[in-house]
Amino acid sequence: MTTIYQHFINGEHTAGSSTEFFDLISPVTGMVYARSPNANEADVNAAYAAAKAAFAEWKNSTPSMRQKALLGLADAVETHAQRLIDAQSQETGQLKHFIASEEITAAADQIRFLAGAARCLEGKSTGEYLTGLTSSIRREPIGVVGQVAPWNYPLLMAVWKIAPALAAGNTVVLKPSDTTPHSTLVLAELAAPFFPKGAINVVLGKADAGSKVVSHPTAALVSITGSVRAGLQVAAAAATHLAKAHLELGGKSPVIVFADANLDKAAETIAIGGFFNAGQDCTAASRVLVEASVHDEFVKRLVAQAQALRFGEPTDADALYGPLNNERQMAHVSGFISRLPAHAKIETGGKAGERAGFYFEPTVITGLQQDDEAIQTEIFGPVITVQKFASDDEALAKANGVDYGLASSVWTRSNSRVQRFSKDMDYGCVWINTHIPLTAEMPHGGFKMSGYGKDLSMYGLEEYTRIKHVMNAHDD
Repeated sequence: MTTIYQHFINGEHTAGSSTEFFDLISPVTGMVYARSPNANEADVNAAYAAAKAAFAEWKNSTPSMRQKALLGLADAVETHAQRLIDAQSQETGQLKHFIASEEITAAADQIRFLAGAARCLEGKSTGEYLTGLTSSIRREPIGVVGQVAPWNYPLLMAVWKIAPALAAGNTVVLKPSDTTPHSTLVLAELAAPFFPKGAINVVLGKADAGSKVVSHPTAALVSITGSVRAGLQVAAAAATHLAKAHLELGGKSPVIVFADANLDKAAETIAIGGFFNAGQDCTAASRVLVEASVHDEFVKRLVAQAQALRFGEPTDADALYGPLNNERQMAHVSGFISRLPAHAKIETGGKAGERAGFYFEPTVITGLQQDDEAIQTEIFGPVITVQKFASDDEALAKANGVDYGLASSVWTRSNSRVQRFSKDMDYGCVWINTHIPLTAEMPHGGFKMSGYGKDLSMYGLEEYTRIKHVMNAHDD
């Protein structure tokens, strides 16, 4: 019998009033494994009503109360790790060892960071800026937050949405991706005992359900991690009722490799950073720029790394990555390959895996020009492109010569280059001689068409607060 998932509203699983359902397809087998409701207006209204009622209580919680609740959730994530691993592996096809080592560990750590950060929110010191008047700053929760999470890291992205909102005293209505609802439902269920009833609500559905969530007039802030197209739609929806928007969108990360870099380390790190999670990462090391004098040698090393890696099923402990998430994404990645210009060369890979499911070979492409589609548009698959550059100025121009501005890396032993490129790279993150590490204490977020607002760190927590000035006259 096929499992039918339900929304999680006001502290419990509920069928709601949804009458439309759709199939969930396993990326590993291509077969149906469950069905999901598509939230209608009544479902979304019910979720917001529950969140609004919970906010009346949660906004008055003390920082220590929020910390205790979040620490309880972090412990629950670790205690029930296998349940979360099994749920996410089924819906994404991700390797179970990858989820355990990367997502579970990071999710618990980031929740614990925010638990501590909840007690450290600050404003400017109280003082007299006009004679006879004392001014102070209150940092307050915003209200009910409407959120949309993506399918590439469904558990971790739900944590990035839910945890800072709750740490700041807000309540949440979250819609996970239509293809990956299960791990988010498990997370909400695990969180429920620690927070007021209705503080965390999860509504399921497709894009139209997400539109209802982000355009709802109760939402004081709307947040999405997703594509540029989706982000533009969310920003427009938020503007209709002047809600604050928080957008973490796509990327096209430049990876600049100079001739003086450690080429072996660079090739190994870039291969892993470009192919892990099947390249389905907005910060993936997807667009490599190599100094001309070492281009051919570096390509040989990168191809060798790619050919030594392989994809596999969720229980394959020796594989680096699993399948692409869904059939649409398979067609999206394959489309880039079919449309490559004649001057491009596929050095390795370039085709689907010869098995059931949505697997794609690790792929390296050379010969592309700056205005080619595969350079300018996010592929979001296990595809790395390699271009040449002849000078520092050319490297910088090519690196910044896309619409995205999320993450980047520079590989060199030259301190002067490090200083220049750290300053002039138009990206929210610049890694030096590494690529991809994230830490809870440092912000994540981009510029240009990669959106605005920060996740992680105190900067990310502050996104979910508002500032109030209080001025008190000394005379009664």
